[in-house]
Amino acid sequence: MEKAGRREWLALTAIVLACVLVAMDISVLFYAAPFLTVELAPSAAELLWIMDSYGFLLAGLLITMGALGDRYGRRRVLLLGAAGFGLASVLAAFATSPEMLIAARALLGVAGATVAPSTLSLIRNIFVNDGQRRAAIGIWTAGFAAGALIGPVVAGVLLSHFWWGSVFLINVPVMVVLLVVGPRLLPEFRNPAGGRFDLLGAGLSLAAVLPVVYGGKKLAEQDASVLAVGSIVAGVAFGMLFVRRLRASAAPLIDLSLFRSRKFSAAVAVNTVLQFAMLGVLLITSQYLLVVLDISPFAASMWRLPAIATLFLGLVACGILVKKVQPASVVGLGLGIATAGFLTLALVTESTGLAVIVLGGSVMTLGVGMVVPLATDLMLATAPPERAGAAAGLAETSNEFGGALGIAILGSALTSIYRGGLDLPAGLPGDAQEAALRTVAEAQDVAAAVSSPELAAAAADAFTVGVRWTSLVGALVLAVVGAAAAVLLRRRTPVPEAVTVPA
Repeated sequence: MEKAGRREWLALTAIVLACVLVAMDISVLFYAAPFLTVELAPSAAELLWIMDSYGFLLAGLLITMGALGDRYGRRRVLLLGAAGFGLASVLAAFATSPEMLIAARALLGVAGATVAPSTLSLIRNIFVNDGQRRAAIGIWTAGFAAGALIGPVVAGVLLSHFWWGSVFLINVPVMVVLLVVGPRLLPEFRNPAGGRFDLLGAGLSLAAVLPVVYGGKKLAEQDASVLAVGSIVAGVAFGMLFVRRLRASAAPLIDLSLFRSRKFSAAVAVNTVLQFAMLGVLLITSQYLLVVLDISPFAASMWRLPAIATLFLGLVACGILVKKVQPASVVGLGLGIATAGFLTLALVTESTGLAVIVLGGSVMTLGVGMVVPLATDLMLATAPPERAGAAAGLAETSNEFGGALGIAILGSALTSIYRGGLDLPAGLPGDAQEAALRTVAEAQDVAAAVSSPELAAAAADAFTVGVRWTSLVGALVLAVVGAAAAVLLRRRTPVPEAVTVPA
């Protein structure tokens, strides 16, 4: 197959920079929240929407934006999204009220949802050579992962010199560059037979994704309320209606026939479980570093750097190994290494906590880096080129679902084990007991308030035991999926020829 040249790799550089910023905006407010709270004085509910509106709309619109790119042009949708992202960033940076900032964050989510499926589907069409396409997807993956991980670090540096709005303004120059070079470097691709856009299907996809992501987030916050559980149930119900709509529609957002391919289905499952592992581990280790080890947020983010390094190492290893052995073997090996990372976390003790957390997380991201490019490539290569946008949207949506599942399942398991194993000291008031049982952070606050080192030690011990058992649950899930994937992905998937349609 024809290999890409300098122009194509420059195009990849431009779109990966946009991906980094979109991923950064998910985590960049972790540090900015205290500063904007002082200036804008949002209520607790308003602060929650400031933090969450971006991620919710980003997750809910991925499938829709991917399908729009297929029908009306992936470059066109990407550039419109980049323009919207830049304008919304300016609006957020100079927001003068909580309502204004919530609206800006929502617009950022809508615009950001165009980037992931559009850039990924463009990669599918630009890089027709198997090896180059996998390498490009690996770089694209690294961009998103690095953006999410370095977001707090970049925010910390900016906030030490500038006001809180600077964390949004850094988006503007990159989006301007993309708008300038995009029309020159990025070719246009669209499906000439896309049919009429399915508005009802788009609405149902949004109704299916948003409640599940919301419910998973609430469960991660130890809020096993009727609303949280009911949201997940409602999302599943709308998901079933969405599938029915896909079957009935003449021009569905997602071609369900793709799932008849065992390789495509296996790749979706692998992609989902990888995000399950990543977000689950991030939840577990963040609480351990911040609460049990009492490390500052900035220091905790710096201890993430080894995991970033091993993620890149995994991406490089993937590119080398896939030239020598079948992709199924690389996927099996990578998931095995990620499983070993979970098993390492299961060895954590209070005396070796920091070293084990850093080592286990780094081993896990090494395995993830080996698998993500292959899983994503298999999904895109199996889909017809004219449906690459929808497949890319589905790939990113599986990421969101996997992350929500990891947070919900592993977070709930950790909370349950913590509560069951917490040995409360005698004489603790009833309300203090209830607070200590809710979360380890509240237990530490109570221990400080009532001067009870016994409670602090008991909470740390119970949470450490919870980390060990929850890590074993994660290892079991990865091991089962890894074994199944190694079987289902044994044969190579032929890659359809790319189709270029002028804008």
